[in-house]
Amino acid sequence: MKKPFTLLIVDDEKQNRTLLTELLQDDYQIILAKNGVQALERAQSHLPDLILLDVLMPEMDGLEVIRALKAGDLTRHIPVIFVSALDKPDDEERGLDLGAVDYVAKPFHPPIVRARVRNHLHAVHQRRLLEQLALIDSLTEIPNRRRFVEVYEREWRRCMRNQRPLSLIVLDVDLFKRYNDTYGHAAGDVVLKRVAGAVQSALKRPADFVARFGGEEFVVVLPDADAASGWQMAEKIRLAVENECIPYPESDAGPWLTVSLGGATQVPSGVEVDARLFDEADHLLYEAKGSGRNRASWSAAGDATNQVRV
Repeated sequence: MKKPFTLLIVDDEKQNRTLLTELLQDDYQIILAKNGVQALERAQSHLPDLILLDVLMPEMDGLEVIRALKAGDLTRHIPVIFVSALDKPDDEERGLDLGAVDYVAKPFHPPIVRARVRNHLHAVHQRRLLEQLALIDSLTEIPNRRRFVEVYEREWRRCMRNQRPLSLIVLDVDLFKRYNDTYGHAAGDVVLKRVAGAVQSALKRPADFVARFGGEEFVVVLPDADAASGWQMAEKIRLAVENECIPYPESDAGPWLTVSLGGATQVPSGVEVDARLFDEADHLLYEAKGSGRNRASWSAAGDATNQVRV
């Protein structure tokens, strides 16, 4: 069974590395480094959950290592416990000032090391749970706008590097205010959950992503999808929502609740995210609504075409 946490043990003495490994390997995945350079390389490549770091090492000591870790975007949040023969209060204070979460003096007592590692990893787990909750929409239980921004920026840069197309869909529940006014906000909340589920069910590729953007509006990110593939996905989503068969006789678009969609495709050409792709998809969403709703409009590289439901 895969162990839930990974520890990086950094010590220039093999005996200490072996002792800590034997102490912790039953509960955690262990990575070893025998000097500061190795520690930085393995921290960046493995992104461990916690680092046990010796201070007194040749060439690059633990204090230099933690400075480098805290300066790196990928590694600055990894908690570090110093394990050192330097046991004076000034030594401990200096280590904590540099960003260590704890300081264990050698020779250490195994139960104390286990307990401190366990406590700090529990804190890591709790922090990650809070971070995840901050990225999830509480009503629909899909990613929220904040998470969309993160994913969109990441996929933009990846597609830019690989010169691959990136497609974006913005969709909106048709006449949702009227639905809320007619059936009540509790019924409207149920609708939003069902729409979110329908969109999720339509997405099959692991990289495809949906988030609630706000209100009754959702966004879908389709990496490596050209305009034809993007429009096909928009139609698939539109049909998935319509096939939920949510009664809405007051709608102008048909007997069931429906969505309208706008989409755009672009091969990113700059490191900074260009707002025009989202703006184009959003503009075409309102074009689809103005053309009768329950349909998708699509644009590829600024060449807009209105794709009308047959």
